[in-house]
Amino acid sequence: MGVVVKVVIIGAGPAGLTAALEFQRKLGAEVVILEASQEIGGISRTIRYKGNRMDIGGHRFFSKSDRVMQWWMDLMPPDVDATDAPTGLSQAVEISYQGKQRKIEVPAASPEHPPLRGMGPLVVPVDTDESDVPLEATESLVIETHEPESSDLVMLVRPRKSRIYYLRKFFDYPIKLTGNTIKNLGPARMSKIGMSYIASRVSPIKNEKSLEDFLINRFGRELYLTFFKSYTEKVWGVPCDQISAEWGAQRIKGLSLTTALKHFVKKAFTVEKSDKNDVAQKKTDTSLIERFLYPKFGPGQLWEHVAEKIVANGGTIEMGWKVVRVIAEGGRVTGVEATNEAGETRIITGDHFLSTMPMRELTHALEAGGASVPANVREVSDGLEYRDFVTVGLLVNKLSVKEPDGGLGGSSLIKDTWIYIQEPDVTIGRLQVFNNWSPYMVSDPSKVWLGLEYFCYETDPLWAMPDEELKKFAASELEKIGILKTADVLDGHVVRVPKTYPAYFGTYSRFDELRSWVDGFENLYLVGRNGMHKYNNQDHSMLTAMAVVDGIAANGVVDKRAVWGINTEQEYHEEKDKQ
Repeated sequence: MGVVVKVVIIGAGPAGLTAALEFQRKLGAEVVILEASQEIGGISRTIRYKGNRMDIGGHRFFSKSDRVMQWWMDLMPPDVDATDAPTGLSQAVEISYQGKQRKIEVPAASPEHPPLRGMGPLVVPVDTDESDVPLEATESLVIETHEPESSDLVMLVRPRKSRIYYLRKFFDYPIKLTGNTIKNLGPARMSKIGMSYIASRVSPIKNEKSLEDFLINRFGRELYLTFFKSYTEKVWGVPCDQISAEWGAQRIKGLSLTTALKHFVKKAFTVEKSDKNDVAQKKTDTSLIERFLYPKFGPGQLWEHVAEKIVANGGTIEMGWKVVRVIAEGGRVTGVEATNEAGETRIITGDHFLSTMPMRELTHALEAGGASVPANVREVSDGLEYRDFVTVGLLVNKLSVKEPDGGLGGSSLIKDTWIYIQEPDVTIGRLQVFNNWSPYMVSDPSKVWLGLEYFCYETDPLWAMPDEELKKFAASELEKIGILKTADVLDGHVVRVPKTYPAYFGTYSRFDELRSWVDGFENLYLVGRNGMHKYNNQDHSMLTAMAVVDGIAANGVVDKRAVWGINTEQEYHEEKDKQ
């Protein structure tokens, strides 16, 4: 029997949990996860409050990675209706994404396997791929699914609608050339937007140094000023011309005014041969995707399930243990020292170490553990900045805004999953309607459960505002812009999340100095959003963890450059190199 590999993982978010389960599956490794908080899932956790649930930041479950999609479905199968399948046979639901025909195999109804209760055939949306070459049928991939472990451990198929709220009006997101847009903006402003966009295409900014440059090149200066500048600066707290263009490359990717218009024209004039549930368009950018998968009780449900499997496999997850020292000798990490709120201290040794903790904290922990930190590395590390996040949950009787086609008197609940609040006279950045993420997120379906999102720093007065005062402030902001009346607010809950967004300013322009130094520790691997100070989605974070496990399982060697390359918009960087 071979030697059992011991892996120590810092953080129980998507990257850390994915790594742990993959190490167990591929190597039968002994896994120890140290989580500083009492929560599983990082920012992908689900907050519970009086039977209601909150999703921090909003998490749509889709990926261009087949592996990630299969990984999710293995854990939480799609909630589809198999009642029409003959007994003894399976129902094959055909979908298409990434340019391939896919089948989701759903077990048929039988006395041993009752039909899955669901919301229609599975659909899987993904990010864009620029290739126009269709793949051969022989390259089709069959994704097999199975009966869920319980009726609750399922993924729902959810419609996605996001809009911009500006001038006390709703605008489509992404912006579409519709009668509503023209009416809301007015012909004069629309003309300026059109002329500005043409100018940006004829004479683009040659060297995109900032996010402002990036956005102007793709949308034109006038549209940038109308819909991007105010909101983006509200989110990050600094001018757009001080934010790296790399932020746009990672978060906005291929989307531009041209792609938005192409999508609108195609949708308006193309007769789709697939049914209404086939939303997994390979050619559709992330921001244009119209349906997505979502765990029945929010994203944390999936990660809590993963944690249960890790423990069932013999792994250890220590909650409330913060790593304060990373002990290094001769270019290798030998152990970590962690403490808990009771003041207890433990040293955990291992063969491999994965970190998802913020890089600034990791650098301090390495120094405390005996590593000699060069002055320039310490300077870069200490200069990294993060944007913090507050969500205020409000339970209300009704909203003042309604869907225009909502039935009798237009009285139905608005359909948005989240709304970008562009209004400059309020602090709120985004508004989530948790009812629309999943009907199971709200305990009383006759009520509306909202999430008001605020972007700030821990040093800001907003962060320190007492909860009751903050709930009243948040409600008053929505009343000010006509979303609701404070008299209709029934209850509220405040959640503060530090270091939610690694920022692309501060000393980020010198980030490679820090990265190179940390990568010098042979058996230390950085994964996840804060672990890499990289604005990853959860699927990107998972892929960084998988890449590390794959390398160690294959030959014990991890290509760290390849790990860093995940969620890098290669075409964007190639374009920069040509300029």
